[in-house]
Amino acid sequence: MDQARRALIVIDVQNEYTTGRLPIEYPDLGTSLANIGAAMDAAQRHQVPVVLVQETAPRGSPAFAKGSHGWQLHDQVAYRQHDHYVEKSLPSAFAGTDLMEWIGARGIDTVTLAGYMTHNGIASTAFAALHAGLAVEVLEDATGSVPYSNWAGSASARQIHETFMIVLQSRFAAVLPSAEWVRLLASGGRPERDSIVGSHQRARNACLSGAAA
Repeated sequence: MDQARRALIVIDVQNEYTTGRLPIEYPDLGTSLANIGAAMDAAQRHQVPVVLVQETAPRGSPAFAKGSHGWQLHDQVAYRQHDHYVEKSLPSAFAGTDLMEWIGARGIDTVTLAGYMTHNGIASTAFAALHAGLAVEVLEDATGSVPYSNWAGSASARQIHETFMIVLQSRFAAVLPSAEWVRLLASGGRPERDSIVGSHQRARNACLSGAAA
């Protein structure tokens, strides 16, 4: 099996998600931050380029205002080595940035995503990467969500995170724990991927089995 030519993309690990207005609630923030740092360290050991992405909003914005404490990169990633920096103003790390050109120039065929939030920066970047012909990996314990409530309903951070992981694994990405990804870097393997049909059939079969019991 050919080895993946990866880049680790670390998305929006900023103070806004730790001590700011959007504190990550699930998975545990300390755990996800530690796993993000471990993934960056493993990438450096295995010569996988690292891209740091930073969300930016105009000064005076309620969150991520450029120059504010919430906008600044969290210490967990700020001091670690990276190979490229991207400043963005939309959820996807590809929208309005030079990231796709940078990836293409280096022959990268697989992007591994970590950071915040699961349902925003991670998901939108995964969708864009797949549509551009890249293989996508998402480190499920190196990202996280916040709860939402609006006219459409309410959902906990755990519900949002877990639902998006299931959806991503069904078609858009290979979802795996960060420790497993580190092992793949050493072995040269690729993670297991799934399909919409397979994911649906397993859920349907489980439902039918439960109804027959």
